[in-house]
Amino acid sequence: MGFADISDDLARRVEGAGASVSQALFEPVIRLGVTGLSRAGKTVFITSLVANLMDRGRMPGLSAAASGAITAAWLQPQPDLTLPRFDYESHLAALTGPEPRWPASTRSISELRLSLRVRPGGLWGAMTGGVTGPRTVHLDIVDYPGEWLLDLALLDKSYGDWAAETLERLETRHADAPAARSYLRAAAGTAPEAAHDEATAARLAEAFTGWLSQARAAGLADCTPGRFLLPGDLAGSPALTFAPLPAPAGPARRGSLWREMERRFEGYKREVVRPFFRDHFARIDRQVVLVDALGAIHAGPRAVEDLRRSMTELLAAFRPGRNPWLARLVRGRRVERILFAATKADHLHHRQHGRLTAIMEALLREARDRAQFAGAETAAMAIASLRTTVEETIAHKGEQLDCVRGRLAESGRQAAFYPGALPDDPARLLGPARAGAPRWLDADYEVMRFAPAPLRLRPGEGPPHIRLDRAAEFLIGDRLQ
Repeated sequence: MGFADISDDLARRVEGAGASVSQALFEPVIRLGVTGLSRAGKTVFITSLVANLMDRGRMPGLSAAASGAITAAWLQPQPDLTLPRFDYESHLAALTGPEPRWPASTRSISELRLSLRVRPGGLWGAMTGGVTGPRTVHLDIVDYPGEWLLDLALLDKSYGDWAAETLERLETRHADAPAARSYLRAAAGTAPEAAHDEATAARLAEAFTGWLSQARAAGLADCTPGRFLLPGDLAGSPALTFAPLPAPAGPARRGSLWREMERRFEGYKREVVRPFFRDHFARIDRQVVLVDALGAIHAGPRAVEDLRRSMTELLAAFRPGRNPWLARLVRGRRVERILFAATKADHLHHRQHGRLTAIMEALLREARDRAQFAGAETAAMAIASLRTTVEETIAHKGEQLDCVRGRLAESGRQAAFYPGALPDDPARLLGPARAGAPRWLDADYEVMRFAPAPLRLRPGEGPPHIRLDRAAEFLIGDRLQ
């Protein structure tokens, strides 16, 4: 490298450092990661959050909005030119149009920048004496599939560990599922020490993907490797043509099916998972994980246990210090706050919201203990990104039932719905789930698909929600002081 090159490189470093200092002091950036597990409603969450930050009439729980510290909010081009833009306008039109409908779910990563003009307050206002005037805070929202986040747990595993864990889970917890049985038969009939054959590898990968698709449709959370379900331009590539096999009796020889599966598993981690971590996940400051806990409860004890295991894997992914490669990559950065939000709280009467929150808190507490997690501040909450129902009490067989009424997604007609009473003690759900019970013994929990209700928004109001303002306060409120 010549002197001129060294000088140019030094100048760029100084310029970059100066820009970073300037940005941190005058136009700070909050990178908020948004992901969801199994139909949790990422698109609706982001759309409603942005709409309610732009028109803050329904955000009293966000202190900067309640105090008037946020004086303006606007969208502007995102800084990352290589990512698709989150299509906020189309999604908002779908939710608030004359015939409202749920927007199409996103199947890859996207980004949106919302800029907030904030009057100085708190420590910053005291330090400056209020003479600096309003400052701009940029909120970069990064939307990505939950399966990609779960994939981060693969970085700590060898192919042998992953294969053994996956097969054990299929055999002990999901063997009654047709796709699981089909894959277990295919794996049992395959000799891992036999010479690699591409047709066999493709057949196994297809059967395993069939199980993952069925698991996701059943509301299960742990559907890894995630790119098997969202392959994009990797469809048909060797990186997505592997599957879990029983371990061979002895050391696998070169050229065997086991060794090739092992090579492809490592390639998947190297070429798919690590670039996502390096380019996107490692740069996130705050994270919200949306969870369809009601859907898991309706699906039964196995789905609840699967959700608990997935939350444990997620929290482990937020501890890169255990993995030397991740530690070198992050270099001291870590997510500061993580919110686990149980969505669709509008499917319950408000008297049951506390019970749903308690279930989420119990799941999070167990996940923290099992993951031996420490560092980021975590919280659990029950929310509805878009409220689709109204509450009413109905007399039925001498009882007063707390119901919700809304427009059914399938038919469009109005209907009242009683989902069943959640237990006041979360252990009544988590105990049978941990024990592997096939079904709930003392209750049935129902779910209903509601369509968005037609809205008449007054000036300055965003879409109706439940606790979206409190979620925003936890995630970004401290950075808006």
